[in-house]
Amino acid sequence: MMDKPAPQALYRQAKDFVQGKLVSGEWKPGDLIPSENRLVLELGMSRMTVNRALRELTEEGRLLRISGVGTFVAESKPQSNLLHITNIADEILARGHRYRCHVLHLARESASMPIASALSLPTGASVFHLLCVHYEDDVAVQLEDRYVNPQSAPEFLQQPFGDTLQSARYLLKIIQPDEMEHIVEASHPSPDELKHLQIEADEPCLVLIRRTWNNGRVVTYVRLAHPSSRYRLGSRLPVTGAYRDS
Repeated sequence: MMDKPAPQALYRQAKDFVQGKLVSGEWKPGDLIPSENRLVLELGMSRMTVNRALRELTEEGRLLRISGVGTFVAESKPQSNLLHITNIADEILARGHRYRCHVLHLARESASMPIASALSLPTGASVFHLLCVHYEDDVAVQLEDRYVNPQSAPEFLQQPFGDTLQSARYLLKIIQPDEMEHIVEASHPSPDELKHLQIEADEPCLVLIRRTWNNGRVVTYVRLAHPSSRYRLGSRLPVTGAYRDS
């Protein structure tokens, strides 16, 4: 009598089944794939086994799972340049995709101690605060949480944030930063990030924290959170003596 396949072998079979559909082109980028329950019935495997296969393919960037909607075949991960200040709207449009932005909050506020420290201002100083979600083909790819020094961009709140291309270009034009700081970290999503980015609780976020300066003054502090399965950061540059290890 033949032994039953080990759980690991079953999980591999489920993963190979899905990958076969992707490689053959039967399931194309952007397609909604069958539900987990349907795959359980079709493959005759446990939900735990199918879930593991789908979860790993999501972590590898092959699938995209949107909470409350379903699982889709992922496009190639978009990549943002880590060494430059870029406008995400321009990046998305350059890839030939649809861009939109949903503004969640826009106001003048009193800076908390952490925000005041990041902007080198006194605690309680007046700052501008923007919170918004950026979408690529109606999929959330970035949650932007930005604070701006009003002395550097006094008309920030008056910008037409319904047209985020104009508002983002205004900020780059008016500030003209001469120095920037980038910090990249991985983090567990907060409740707000889960909600606004429509991701599962076990998906980490790729976070870029940026500060920009002009003439020695900090002008912006922004935290950009991305679902790790939908975005990546990277750069390519020539290796010169300044960058080569000795």
